[in-house]
Amino acid sequence: MSKVACPYCYHRIDLGKLRFQCTGRASPGRDRCKRAIDEDRQRLTGFGSAALPTFPPPESRNPIAARTAPCPDCGTSTGIRACPVCRTPLPANFADSRSPLIGMVGGKNAGKTVYTTVLAHELRNNIRRRFAADIWFAGDQQGGIGSVSDWLADYEQALFGDSRLFETTASAADGIKVPLVLQWRQPKRSFGREVHNTTTLSFYDAAGEDMTTQEFVNAQAYLTSADGLIVLLDPFQLKGSLDRISVPEASRRDTEPPINVLTRITELLRSSQGVSARRKITTPIAVVFSKFDAFFPMLGDDHPLLKAPSPGAKYDEAHGKDTDEHLRALLTDLDADDIDTHLRSHYKKYRYFAVSSLGAEPDYDRNRVDPRGVRPFRVDEPLLWLLGLFKVVERSAS
Repeated sequence: MSKVACPYCYHRIDLGKLRFQCTGRASPGRDRCKRAIDEDRQRLTGFGSAALPTFPPPESRNPIAARTAPCPDCGTSTGIRACPVCRTPLPANFADSRSPLIGMVGGKNAGKTVYTTVLAHELRNNIRRRFAADIWFAGDQQGGIGSVSDWLADYEQALFGDSRLFETTASAADGIKVPLVLQWRQPKRSFGREVHNTTTLSFYDAAGEDMTTQEFVNAQAYLTSADGLIVLLDPFQLKGSLDRISVPEASRRDTEPPINVLTRITELLRSSQGVSARRKITTPIAVVFSKFDAFFPMLGDDHPLLKAPSPGAKYDEAHGKDTDEHLRALLTDLDADDIDTHLRSHYKKYRYFAVSSLGAEPDYDRNRVDPRGVRPFRVDEPLLWLLGLFKVVERSAS
């Protein structure tokens, strides 16, 4: 049977063994199933609310084709499928899709929480309009008090409403934190007719502090299951940055070089995927230098890195290659070309990106966004590049 990664617990699962979840209704003369806390689900995904029970699929020659099944306890028929590992209800038609799983990780103070918040906001607003895509939260894990929906709403209000930054993400207990899962449904032309393909996107906001130990990195199933990775690096920690840009005081202490974060990720991917020393890692990674607004004054208004890609419902491949080349040159200029040496030695496909989630330098002392508000700068490009590789979105000619 085909195996794909669960977007909630990130374990590879057999589509033929997807469980069913009871609907909560009952057949005549039978009692309804009751909600209860699933301790395994809580341990694996962070979801601690009471949920309806799940049960294995019925015996069948083709269990993937089984669309519904009766609950063995209450008798009601259900078509809700669930992960056999974490027992989280999966998005509709998950068994029919072959969605790429995009992982996201970054070092401490890389700005990953701000980036995740702004990217999710852009996906549900500007990006969906640009691609004529329907983008929404997926799964019951997204709703309820204390859910990821509440988390995202609070962060969006802080950034876009109150113009303030928020505190550093607290370390996730045992490495578990509820992921942000969205679905992207977009029309395409195929053999002269319009079809709709649905892609599941799953982002996990692990605290940067957690990336400082090899033990924790090794526990991150979502990294090893990812079809593509977005890796956020703190440009303030590049060797030559202190001499060229204004680095906030908080970023001068309790941090580590980006090369250290990359090295640990590389070791994890090599060991978990069984990649020999003679071969390169095939997982494509988008290497993102966040908070790039700090470099705007140094580069000047006419620098190619500050030019926006062409509009339209495609990833601008030519502009992406140009950005990659200029960032590689900037690394050399900042005496940080060890990053490129490492990536070139270990990865078959990678690309550099420069983003600013806020669009202008904030007041780090007061934790305030620029008075002109949040103006995202190229935050969509890492994701669109990966989605272009997986043929979810189109790419312009290089």
